[in-house]
Amino acid sequence: MKLSLNWLKQYIAIDLDTESLKNKLIELGLEVEDSSIFQDIKGGLKGLVIGEVLSCSQHPNADRLKLTQVDIGTGTPLAIVCGAPNVAIGQKVVVATVGAELFPLEGEPIQIKKGKIRGETSEGMLCAEDEIGLSAQHDGIMVLNTSLPNGSPAAQYFEVFDDTILEIGLTPNRVDAASHYGVARDLHAALQKSLHKPDLSAFKTLQQPHSFKATVENAEMCPRYTCLLIENVKITDSPKWLQNYLRAIGLKPINNVVDVTNYVLHAFGQPLHAFDAKKVANQHLVVKTLPENTKFRTLDDKERSLKAQDLMICDQNNTPLCMAGIMGGIDSGVSDSTTSILLESAYFSPVYVRRSTNTHALRTDASFRFSRGADPNSCLYALKYAALLIQEVAGGQIPSEPLDLYPNPIANFEFEVKWAYLNDLIGYEIPKATVLDILKRLKISVLEDQDLYFKVSVPPYRVDVQSPADITEEVLRVFGLNNIKTAPHLSTNFISLTAPATRTHNLRIELCKLLAGMGFAEMYNNSLTSSKYSKALGTDAQDVVILNRLSEELDVMRQSLLFSGLESLDRNIKRRETNLKMFEVGTSYCRQSDGTYSEKLELSLFMTGKQRAESWLENNQAVSYYDLAQVVQAILLKMNIQGLTQQKIQNTELYKVGSQILVRVHKDLATVVNMGLLKKSVCKLADVEQDVFYAVLDLNKLFGLASSKISFEELSKFPSVRRDLSLVLPKQVSFEQVEQIAQRLGRKLLRDVNVFSVYEGERIEEGKKSYAVSYLFQDDERTLDDKVIDKLMDNLIKSYETELNAIIRR
Repeated sequence: MKLSLNWLKQYIAIDLDTESLKNKLIELGLEVEDSSIFQDIKGGLKGLVIGEVLSCSQHPNADRLKLTQVDIGTGTPLAIVCGAPNVAIGQKVVVATVGAELFPLEGEPIQIKKGKIRGETSEGMLCAEDEIGLSAQHDGIMVLNTSLPNGSPAAQYFEVFDDTILEIGLTPNRVDAASHYGVARDLHAALQKSLHKPDLSAFKTLQQPHSFKATVENAEMCPRYTCLLIENVKITDSPKWLQNYLRAIGLKPINNVVDVTNYVLHAFGQPLHAFDAKKVANQHLVVKTLPENTKFRTLDDKERSLKAQDLMICDQNNTPLCMAGIMGGIDSGVSDSTTSILLESAYFSPVYVRRSTNTHALRTDASFRFSRGADPNSCLYALKYAALLIQEVAGGQIPSEPLDLYPNPIANFEFEVKWAYLNDLIGYEIPKATVLDILKRLKISVLEDQDLYFKVSVPPYRVDVQSPADITEEVLRVFGLNNIKTAPHLSTNFISLTAPATRTHNLRIELCKLLAGMGFAEMYNNSLTSSKYSKALGTDAQDVVILNRLSEELDVMRQSLLFSGLESLDRNIKRRETNLKMFEVGTSYCRQSDGTYSEKLELSLFMTGKQRAESWLENNQAVSYYDLAQVVQAILLKMNIQGLTQQKIQNTELYKVGSQILVRVHKDLATVVNMGLLKKSVCKLADVEQDVFYAVLDLNKLFGLASSKISFEELSKFPSVRRDLSLVLPKQVSFEQVEQIAQRLGRKLLRDVNVFSVYEGERIEEGKKSYAVSYLFQDDERTLDDKVIDKLMDNLIKSYETELNAIIRR
């Protein structure tokens, strides 16, 4: 929001310099993001003064140049060479003195220097209108009709508008400060300066009966509606002062009536709308909704299809005239031919305005304020003030009193605040008298003041102050954080840290510790993301869509942790951190086919780049699927989950290769892990170019199956026996199949089975691979002999040959 310092000073006397004012606003929670100078004439005519031509003679060396002596009030006339044909003795002229910088309408700025022109000294310049940016006229120098003394600043004659503009980063909850008067209110509380509000005593009507009507069909959507009729107005350009104020804050002047409505909006935060009274059937305004898909063309000349919940301003024929609180219609607004206007000032429900604003992606200065909560008690004041301004700049008469439809006045927010709570939350005891004085300056009434508590009444325009914590914040920001004295030893008794940790919390902490110990870095990503990802995968029907989105890039809740993690990888990779192991524990959100919503706690693992940093000790290799699988196995082992099975990945939309781990839950197999190498096309959606291995674990299921029971066994007194097999297998056979057969046949004697070599290439038939597998046998009751071991190995060989089509290399 842009703030004009000159405009602000109409409501409060400010004796601070710009930097001190910026700091004070920041202390009040109104962050000043930028400041600039606005001038209606570029450069502000600095260095230009009023002069008088004392003499004028022909230049001895140029037919078209004149030598002049010009008095600028310094006592010594300036010698100036001038080429204008109209220069003459006795003229009052604009003089650019040496050092001045001119900003012509076209071309680069001109620096005035002392020099010689055709051999004659020139100590300045007599200016034409185009040379100082006033107009395109260049018929000669400007000749002024003024009694100002010589040497007076030219800016004084031309009444240059010079203003300081502050740009405030207004937080969404501070709609009360979305106006010049709103900011003045805060400064009044902080600086204890008088607050001035324009007097309305000049508001007069002709005391005629109402010739116009207003009807509100839904008081919930429009709790208050005021309007009045102004006749015999003349539509023209606004006066210079009004145009300057609007231009200063970045608005384009339109005409005198529309400019007044914009001026009042930015003055007091109350949006207004002016209708051409002749375009309103029987001058009867009706606030209502219209049927679904009704067509309406807004002021931006776009036809919109209305929703059934869009609140509209219509005439008695149900012709839509305006989207309430958002934007007017193209056919009912003020034009050059308008002579009578119906002026509207209302309070519309923030819920409905926000919904319509998001539905139609139509954001305006009015909807910004209405959607956050305007002041219902300022409607009538703003209406009358605007009427007075319109009479000032456009003429006209007000035949009758305003209509004010306010059946159920909005009450103040009333609640109690405990003194102990306020002091504990601040961490410092502000004197009670100071607290009560600050609240008074903030226009917050204290209804009761007791020893243990006080009761407040907060006006409706402070939509952000509805609880004791909010009152504490108000007191603190006016009192000043810098005035809070810090104790030598910091402590807190406000936040309770005694809440017992849940089982899920403990398991999560253990999981994070494990991964951190394995070299992973933890991520915390936004739960909001872009719908472009789900649309690319064709899963956008499952999106949980944000209705009141912060931006178009954050329009849905994430369906998985995948893309927020990839975005984090991308940020790191672009900063030359290419070897990454990262994880996140977070929630994913999904819309089900029946319209309900579900949440799932997940763990995401990402591995990309090399296995470790470069070192002379050993060769470095790129991470692989097996590195990721090893991490997943360590997690499952940590949680002590039994009965897991593994199979080829089913989700081919994401993974190039991979697998999934399942567990039996209530007689059904449920997937608890998906892992593998992501497809290049998936990674490129987040601008990641290198290979990424990704795993996602369903923590809701895994935490439910996790066991903390640990069993211990005495070390066996009998030795173990190892045997190896070299198997040639079809490529599609997995090690898990080899292991399952061994576990089935080995029964109690098999302690471990491991593949220690995999080979494909020469001397291995195409479509085949070679596994070197070790088997470890042990009996806890006796020493195993070769006869038992050989029988077991023979059974294994037969099963591999028949079930897996294996060839045993002997």
